[in-house]
Amino acid sequence: MEMPLHPFHQLFAQLGLPSDEASIRAFIARHSPLPETVRLADAPFWTAAQADLLREEWVEDADWAIQIDQLNLALRGRA
Repeated sequence: MEMPLHPFHQLFAQLGLPSDEASIRAFIARHSPLPETVRLADAPFWTAAQADLLREEWVEDADWAIQIDQLNLALRGRA
């Protein structure tokens, strides 16, 4: 199995969010649980640019897709 191209914390930096462990845990705690009926990129707490990045990278199965999936699971309480 290949290692992901980017560590999970770098996704937060890419999104313009604090990327230290405590900030990531606080973000997930603050925004969880994300309802199953809401797509990750459609969550109301993202800026338009953040939502676009999440949507585009996931749809294209690009470099960040694995980390986006991890974030999705974490926000739904399944990480």
